[in-house]
Amino acid sequence: MRDLYCRCKNSRLPWFLFYAGLTIELLMVIVDKSNYTNPIEGQLFRITFLLFALKLILTDYTLKEWGVIAALEAVSFVSYRVTGGNDLIRLVTFVAACKGIPLRQILKYTFYVTLAGCAAIIMLAVTGIYGEISMTAAFGHEAAESTLFVGVEPTPETRYTLGMGHPNALACMFLMLTVLGVYIWFARMKWYSYLFLMLLNVGVYLLTGSKTGGLIAAGFLVCACILRYCRPLRDKSFIYLCGLLALILCLGFSLDAAVCAQRVWDARKNMFLTNDPQDDRHIVMLERVDRLLTGRIVALADTVDNHGMVQTWSAFSRPENLEYYFDMGWVKLFYRYGVIPGLLYVAAMSMLLWRIYRHRDACGLLVFATLAVYTVIEAHLISVYLGRNFLLMIMGYYLTERDSA
Repeated sequence: MRDLYCRCKNSRLPWFLFYAGLTIELLMVIVDKSNYTNPIEGQLFRITFLLFALKLILTDYTLKEWGVIAALEAVSFVSYRVTGGNDLIRLVTFVAACKGIPLRQILKYTFYVTLAGCAAIIMLAVTGIYGEISMTAAFGHEAAESTLFVGVEPTPETRYTLGMGHPNALACMFLMLTVLGVYIWFARMKWYSYLFLMLLNVGVYLLTGSKTGGLIAAGFLVCACILRYCRPLRDKSFIYLCGLLALILCLGFSLDAAVCAQRVWDARKNMFLTNDPQDDRHIVMLERVDRLLTGRIVALADTVDNHGMVQTWSAFSRPENLEYYFDMGWVKLFYRYGVIPGLLYVAAMSMLLWRIYRHRDACGLLVFATLAVYTVIEAHLISVYLGRNFLLMIMGYYLTERDSA
């Protein structure tokens, strides 16, 4: 039996197990972005978990690594018993299973499969075979005074989805592919590559009207171009400190929003009724920021149970927290999975940032900071779909390997 185990471990079997699981996870992301509802999603999650678990068993880890994996799996099991959701068990197993797989290889495979899937969705929609090419709806850009308090029906707009269900989903997938592609081929990118991607970004914005995706993609491309041509900047410690500062500010703002959402709602209402927010400058500032975020903060206070506000957080979440969705990703992390798993995820992100600094991976730093900022506004990465969050793959590599990618 031991000889069989050693032969399996030293063969290509672990590699095939990992990529079989990754392929299924990526295809589920593509299906989720289409108009099709996957009827066997739960069964597929179990299959991918089994594949990654087998890969983990056939991989060599140090005693310290086994201890960390066991501790995180124990926390994840507690979360599973409390909420009934196995997301964290799958996540920990997937990250640990990344050991021994070249990072660039994983990311290139993820990029090509995701790009092919998105292209297929777009082609099916454009040709009229499957999926809607556009969406007519109210996208919430009217002033709150006319919609929330007066009751005026918001004006519908037509925006393009190209088969992805929502304009923001199209903009989101463009951003993810852009960030992932630049990270993979950063060393080979030229100035005209960034110009081409910027023009594509403008085109996606004109189709979707997604300011969030457009602005963050534009900022990422500008910063990536600067890092590409200002080589000395890549080794400066202060830019990595800026990455840490970005993470702290993103978490701080998200916590502030979760604590003060009701006060922001009340201030907005008071401004309409009495022209006086009846609150301090801090809340007035948050209310103004929330207008730029199209009401994401007040949306936390716009439900019966105030889903997402800090009083709905708990150590390991609750079963009902798995059923409610909203946009703010860092808030969703602590609301959906609990404070303890949320803090462990933040700790893992901090360790990833440290490893990025040690390897002087400047583009990795930019990817880290960009996705941290994006997660303040959108919850794309905080999801049951592991294939959405390629930071997990980068984390799995950097936290288990000693050498640079």
